[in-house]
Amino acid sequence: MKKIIFTLGLIAVAVGVFAQEGGSPMNKAVNRATHSRDFLMIQLSYDGWAGAPDSIKTGFNRGFNIALMYDFPFKKSPLSVAAGLGISTSGVYLKDHTFDISGKVSPDKASFPASNAYKKFKVATTYLEIPIELRYRSVPDNANKGFKAALGVKVGTLVNAHTKGRNTGANGSKNWDKDINKGFFNPWRFSATARVGYGNFALFGAYSLNPMLKDNSDLDIRPYQIGICLSGL
Repeated sequence: MKKIIFTLGLIAVAVGVFAQEGGSPMNKAVNRATHSRDFLMIQLSYDGWAGAPDSIKTGFNRGFNIALMYDFPFKKSPLSVAAGLGISTSGVYLKDHTFDISGKVSPDKASFPASNAYKKFKVATTYLEIPIELRYRSVPDNANKGFKAALGVKVGTLVNAHTKGRNTGANGSKNWDKDINKGFFNPWRFSATARVGYGNFALFGAYSLNPMLKDNSDLDIRPYQIGICLSGL
């Protein structure tokens, strides 16, 4: 997973440098009149679970998303459609509960046993996604300026799901327990997205249209993200 994120980052940097330099002298003249593609999108978020039982309390949950997008403008219009490839990560911290993804407590369905065994307990997921957006930009030929808004969807496939709990041993040492298992999770996620901002910065939101867990679970948990977005190039 780190290799995928690193590769996306390298591609983004390379494209950004090329876009700023404009390529050859001939391309520099052409680029002044072309539509800016708004290629790179980086998001930092607060994450939550809509539909989780009231007994399950969470802490300061965090997410990180990165996507490489390509913009297809409508002629003589500030509107465009963009599609791309991205990675979405989420870490939700449970209080006084754990998430048994190993199946030790209930092998047939996901369960959240009450527990004070861990000082911190995180549920982490990573999705490989295809984001699609309908965009409006007040300055179509420069993605780094002007008012921007977008509505879209993301189709994601789950590539990693794990839990990680930290406790303190009798000798004061910090111990970590980690379980990796995608079995209780839906392999696909469909999310609705929205974004509004000015220049390179925006506020964004994303909400899962299907449950996080498979049909054999009696829980209808829908993950969501609210945060800030850096985009441009």
